[in-house]
Amino acid sequence: MLTLNSGSSSLKVSLFRADGTRSDWHYRSRTGADDEAFAGPLRDLEGEAPDAIGHRFAHGGEIADAARLLDDAEIARLGELVPLAPLHLPGNLRGVEWCRAHFDLPQVACFDTAFHRTLPELARRLPIPRELGLRRYGFHGLSYRYVAARLPALLGPAAHGRVVVAHLGSGASLCLLENLRSADTTMGWTPAGGIPMATRSGDLDPGVMLELAGRFDAEALRELVYRRMGLLALSDSESAEMSALLASESAAAAFAVEYFCRQVRAAIGAFAAKSGGIDALVFTGGIGEHAAEVRARICAPLGFLGFALDAAANAAGREALHAPGSKPVLKIAAGEEDVIRDEVERVLDGAARPAPGYGNP
Repeated sequence: MLTLNSGSSSLKVSLFRADGTRSDWHYRSRTGADDEAFAGPLRDLEGEAPDAIGHRFAHGGEIADAARLLDDAEIARLGELVPLAPLHLPGNLRGVEWCRAHFDLPQVACFDTAFHRTLPELARRLPIPRELGLRRYGFHGLSYRYVAARLPALLGPAAHGRVVVAHLGSGASLCLLENLRSADTTMGWTPAGGIPMATRSGDLDPGVMLELAGRFDAEALRELVYRRMGLLALSDSESAEMSALLASESAAAAFAVEYFCRQVRAAIGAFAAKSGGIDALVFTGGIGEHAAEVRARICAPLGFLGFALDAAANAAGREALHAPGSKPVLKIAAGEEDVIRDEVERVLDGAARPAPGYGNP
């Protein structure tokens, strides 16, 4: 089984073999999946031929399916959704095209948006006229589903309570889990909303967007929204990479890091207010897994919610990060590829059973 996880700034490829072994490769890419990035897997596979291929798709649109076989009709449908996720879907579709050119194999699309179909109407609805047909979708669903599957073994009964998961990377969002299902999330109609990200601003005053729309044409505004905002803008164009900002001694870099941490804290506090408290906090994603300083800054003021980090555990990047007496704070390595593998097997088996983790027991 070959899985392709095309994000906004990288391409992750995994090969799951029948003997239980696995190989993983990570390729940097400005578009998430360009010709240069795709040269890597062809080289690194070294002639190994998979039996099936699974793809992460950031947006699945209005469908209820967790995954679908990629035939011509499905590829055409997904092509119509590109304006909703212009940083992701072109790369996702390019991956399908590349695989078709090199392998005559069944391919399956696995949708990030599917996990959030359990959102209640209060979380799903936007404060705009219903007839406009726009709503909150939510993203990073494959990551949240993987975390939800891990939580019972790590937390016991508390896993079924109120858990906030922070998927922090070049793209970043948070999700409130209640009974292991998505109850709220920070991203909305597109993956541009929510908290600040590497090059995306997150939520903005609509008046700001109206002003920018008067200054830029549509294409220039799209470029600004998806590639020139976020950490890059907050650091006065020094870097969009959290690791570079943390290593920098500039005031602009320090400001960008603190702004990011403050907005993540604000999202955690908002979820606590909406749900009446939080029982556990989880970090995942590239920043969430590897930036101990960011985790520390986010958690430092959260004592009023019952959270405190163990400094040594946090510095060592252990799975359990909380201090004695604190509610659980965990670090869970992202596992989207495992979810993609499972979904491809389910789709190709033609199983009638519902997809686990999508509002089903």
